[in-house]
Amino acid sequence: MGCFECCIKCLGGVPYASLVATILCFSGVALFCGCGHVALTGTVTILETHFSKVTSDHAMLTDVIQLMQYVIYGIASFFFLYGIILLAEGFYTTSAVKELHSEFKTTICGRCISGMFVFLTYILGVAWLGVFGFSAVPVFLFYNMWSTCAAMKSPMANLTNIDSICVDVRQYGIIPWNATPGKACGSTLGDICNTSEFYLSYHLYIVACAGAGATVIALIHFLMILSANWAYLKDASQMHAYQDIKMKEERELQDITSRSKECLNSYT
Repeated sequence: MGCFECCIKCLGGVPYASLVATILCFSGVALFCGCGHVALTGTVTILETHFSKVTSDHAMLTDVIQLMQYVIYGIASFFFLYGIILLAEGFYTTSAVKELHSEFKTTICGRCISGMFVFLTYILGVAWLGVFGFSAVPVFLFYNMWSTCAAMKSPMANLTNIDSICVDVRQYGIIPWNATPGKACGSTLGDICNTSEFYLSYHLYIVACAGAGATVIALIHFLMILSANWAYLKDASQMHAYQDIKMKEERELQDITSRSKECLNSYT
């Protein structure tokens, strides 16, 4: 029975909300970083093979994509550490709330750290909203290519010349206007859409965008948890201060009462 009560007490101290947010954050970041890294590599392969045959035309784009891949490594490492820190902070604040009426006392440093995490998580949430919007751009570009290929297979396409249906990636600013060939038309475009690089990159970008959205939700969840925990710690500090003042006043009252009794006895 003692072991059972101990297990129940331990389970009661687990910050389940923080645990769910941490799992969601890890999952979202892993999907975004892993799928985004592979999708960027596939994008470079598609551009070099079908849209830009001269290396100097897409050299800058290749450098930017390599830089983004290194940034992805940093994002994955940072959020792995940050998620663990927020989970540990959840354990700390949950313990503080559970032990509100005991001898456990929160410090000013602990409340300042909780407030700092609230601010930092808010900044990261805003930044990930931008990442989520940015990750939707390649999904939009690949969807345009996929829908164009699907339009060529429709019955209405038979009424027009298929070779007149083209996709020009130069208009998106990915490669310069002097890049050759810069666009793909007709059967060439259809062949591109049927390649494994296009199919894989398109779906990986969708998953990466979903991962970024999951990370935004996780950070919003963390922000709500941290705000609530900070308010609980503040209330706990005020409650402990009130209890200390009350105990001090009761002790002083007892001292005054005892002195009064001693004076009365001595007079008598």
